[in-house]
Amino acid sequence: MTQQKADKRSRLRVPVQLPVTIKAKDGSVQETAQSRDLSSGGIFLYTNSQIAEGAELELVLVLPAELTFGERRWVCCQASVVRVEKPAQMGNFGVAARIDRFEVLPEI
Repeated sequence: MTQQKADKRSRLRVPVQLPVTIKAKDGSVQETAQSRDLSSGGIFLYTNSQIAEGAELELVLVLPAELTFGERRWVCCQASVVRVEKPAQMGNFGVAARIDRFEVLPEI
């Protein structure tokens, strides 16, 4: 008999596929990834690079109007990687990150 892990999320995750620019604080990674889902407290994304658990990231993305209740918004997030899923064969790495803080950026 298998037991399911309890979901530790305190905020609702929204399934949304968005391009996300990732930059590691240590400079080891700088690329564009694809989100799978996000909330105000976390994000899950797919990336080509293997990122270490505990790594600190800067994420830049555009939130669509459906998620901001009106206008699309550029945001910059400071995040910490809490889990990394290894790719199945030739796939991308799955990265779960906690959003520590975020800032709404002015429209470019």
